[in-house]
Amino acid sequence: PVAGCIGSGSSGGEFDIGMSVSRFRPADFAVAPGTTVVWRNTSKSTHTVTAYESAIPEEAEFFASGGFESTEAARQAWRENAGGGFSGNETYEHTFEVPGTYNYFCIPHEPNGMVGSITVSEDATRTPRPE
Repeated sequence: PVAGCIGSGSSGGEFDIGMSVSRFRPADFAVAPGTTVVWRNTSKSTHTVTAYESAIPEEAEFFASGGFESTEAARQAWRENAGGGFSGNETYEHTFEVPGTYNYFCIPHEPNGMVGSITVSEDATRTPRPE
């Protein structure tokens, strides 16, 4: 996985992962446990960040823009009223505590391949900011 930043990067205060019309940039990202990852919608399309519930570590907290409890709840909310969607320049963030690989996607752009992964490991170069 790629460890690095786009834009100014969270370590500089802006964001870690950008969102083009149908891609997360970068699609693969690596962080140390306890790191908060920030996604910024850098396009004019509405996007979501939604974990594949079956493709995150067993002990990990599920995550989805909109605060849903499951992948299906997020999909249902999107179908009903674009729930969980966020527009250009808006951000979503999640703190990753449990080591492992987290696969996620954008609900409306999943058919176009808008998927990504976060790898959480002790040897990742992106680490939590000191308090």
